[in-house]
Amino acid sequence: MTLTEAPRPRSGRAARRAERAAPSVLRAPYIVRGIPTYDILGEESLLRIEAIADRILAEIGIDFRDDPVALDHWRRAGAEVDGLRVRFPKGLLREILKSAPAEFTQHARNPANNVRIGGKNVVFAPAYGSPFVMDLDKGRRFGTLEDFENFVKLAQSSPWLHHSGGTICEPTDIAVNKRHLDMVYAHIKYSDRAFLGSVTAEERAEDSIDMARLLFGRDFADQNCVIMGNFNVNSPLVWDGTMTRGMRAYARANQGVVVVPFILGGAMGPVTNAGAIAQSLAETMAGCALTQLERPGAPVIFGNFLSSTALRSGSPTFGTPEPAIGSMVVGQLARRLNLPLRCSGNFSNSKLPDAQAMMEGTMSMLAAVQCGANYVLHSAGFLDGLLSMSYEKFVLDCDLCGAMHAYLKGVPVGDEDLAMDAFEETGPGMHFFGTQHTLRHYETAYWDSELSDNEPFEKWEAAGQTDAATRANTLWKRKLATYEAPALDEGLDEALKDFVRQRKQAVADQWY
Repeated sequence: MTLTEAPRPRSGRAARRAERAAPSVLRAPYIVRGIPTYDILGEESLLRIEAIADRILAEIGIDFRDDPVALDHWRRAGAEVDGLRVRFPKGLLREILKSAPAEFTQHARNPANNVRIGGKNVVFAPAYGSPFVMDLDKGRRFGTLEDFENFVKLAQSSPWLHHSGGTICEPTDIAVNKRHLDMVYAHIKYSDRAFLGSVTAEERAEDSIDMARLLFGRDFADQNCVIMGNFNVNSPLVWDGTMTRGMRAYARANQGVVVVPFILGGAMGPVTNAGAIAQSLAETMAGCALTQLERPGAPVIFGNFLSSTALRSGSPTFGTPEPAIGSMVVGQLARRLNLPLRCSGNFSNSKLPDAQAMMEGTMSMLAAVQCGANYVLHSAGFLDGLLSMSYEKFVLDCDLCGAMHAYLKGVPVGDEDLAMDAFEETGPGMHFFGTQHTLRHYETAYWDSELSDNEPFEKWEAAGQTDAATRANTLWKRKLATYEAPALDEGLDEALKDFVRQRKQAVADQWY
């Protein structure tokens, strides 16, 4: 993994002033964790959860709807297929999953931004799937393609994110059956990082893969992961054909599949953590194994989205402690299967980028990095229970991702870190500001927030008494004003635009 200088804005006097004021950072294409995972359960407890998952799979089973090919896969693999219900003999799924890679690289159009997924590697990506967007100026509203492009640009501008994400918000001003084309094109045009494609229909998944093939070349794409899709189980215990046909499309093209149950405790799963985790394990193993039946060795990520329900009202809740601690166990189970992990993210139910938002988001992000997650979707922008993408929270969350870089580094203890020469230079009662050791590490010793106010109260008061959300409002506007798209070959750009035009002209608009 190489470190590269963060992109520098190059337009206008104000941009140059902002550049001089901004902290100088080195951008890593992904994080290699320097701290261990937090494993909270012992062997006996893990075996009990796995045993319940095996019983769910063998005795209850999982429905696979509207996908006869998936049912045929299961029959040939040795599962019991009764109508749409599939039951799995103990050990079958684990045997199938042996062909899945423990680590893989997703390639970016800029090779310096390739991400390594699995092992000790951690990749942060923006939030995904919100129909609404919000900011302090215009409030909450339906997302548009302009909003989508703005968030791609903000993600590209952040040194603390590593991946462009997928459906960062729904561009509701574009027809449902065509917006995937504009979204994939926006990721390619306005970012040079890895990205996710569409999953809402098999043909949209195929379009996304074909656009990636245009970008990378068909032969290269057949042998390397150049795009991924994020697929959700219809918990409890249902895989619908829209998802499984899309998963199989990505897998047969040798592209990445992220398999994610979405379990709201008390609604789509048990209220108890252990029961929800066992259900999640069963659902995820079945989805991951299906990709291997389609193409052994295709990259797949063991995903998880535990959450809770406010049992007095039935409303979903996010960023709560029970799912956060449950993520620790999910991490242990994924490592026992030797699969990369997507778990947790920056979750919040708050309707504003406020103290609640940051409290809930920090709890769930810490769970993500401590449980060993390799791919962290929803790292930035998640608000309103994922119904809204917030411009202000996006840049606040990127700042938190910067803090997570420092947190995951751990505590190196080499000779330079132990700083004996600094003690020899100062002696008792002297400060360390001017030592050679301090000067050597002056720019890199501590993570430097773009948004936190560390000035004395009087100076903050004289400067306008701004809170974090107000400062974030100013920052995202400045980032968009100074944004410059990474260079894209003109021939490739024209080929992609032509593909989009042809696909759009081939079908009528559908708005549902």
